[in-house]
Amino acid sequence: MEAIFSPDGFDGAGAGPLYLQLHRRIAEAIASSRLAPGDSLPPERDMAQMTGLSRVTVRKAVQALVASGQLVQRRGSGTYVAPKVERLEQALSLLTSFTEDMARRGKSVESVWIARGLHAPAPEEVMALGLGAGERVARLERVRRSDGVPLAIERAALSGTVLPHPDQVEGSLYKVLEEKGLRPVRAVQRISAANLGPRDAGLLGVAPGVAGLKIERVSYLPSGRVIEFTRSLYRGDAYDFAVELTLAPEGERILR
Repeated sequence: MEAIFSPDGFDGAGAGPLYLQLHRRIAEAIASSRLAPGDSLPPERDMAQMTGLSRVTVRKAVQALVASGQLVQRRGSGTYVAPKVERLEQALSLLTSFTEDMARRGKSVESVWIARGLHAPAPEEVMALGLGAGERVARLERVRRSDGVPLAIERAALSGTVLPHPDQVEGSLYKVLEEKGLRPVRAVQRISAANLGPRDAGLLGVAPGVAGLKIERVSYLPSGRVIEFTRSLYRGDAYDFAVELTLAPEGERILR
């Protein structure tokens, strides 16, 4: 720890801003495991004294590392090296639930419920689900965790006629739908990048503004009826989405 915050080696002339030099030192210590997940950093005033840098410079370096997800700050407790999150590869060709995905990997699953209930639908829910006049929408909002690590925020919407008692969903939504004979068989999914706002970042245990993945899914029954409209936010540091590509038949190729 003392070597990381030694005053030796800081170059105010040609090695870039001082806060970036300190940022690199701490990041390299994390990458080389000299600072392990869960290790606490000294208070900012102590780091300033140890390095000979100003508290403003130290604070700027720490905040940059918090924003990148390498450090976490706990109010009233201090600054810690963030826990390592195992990256998961998710195939885009399979229509599975979060519970099924984690079970296939041998991981535990936990839902931290934020809200469950029947509501008047928002315009986008009416459009996506094809709701009729006066229909209510069942909303399920929860944080999905695996092995104790929050990985995603899931916000699902279904017709209230399909799910009149949303509070009865405890685990897998798809299992409940399957028991009703309403398990979706296909879906259209859109993925886009998103910077997490303060509320969502807090739910996922990351710093506000870090990169996440926004996923919108519209799922269908064999009849073509829409059964589910889900908007999810996934941690960008935990997921890689993969899809297999094949060469199109010769008659369908467009040569560029």
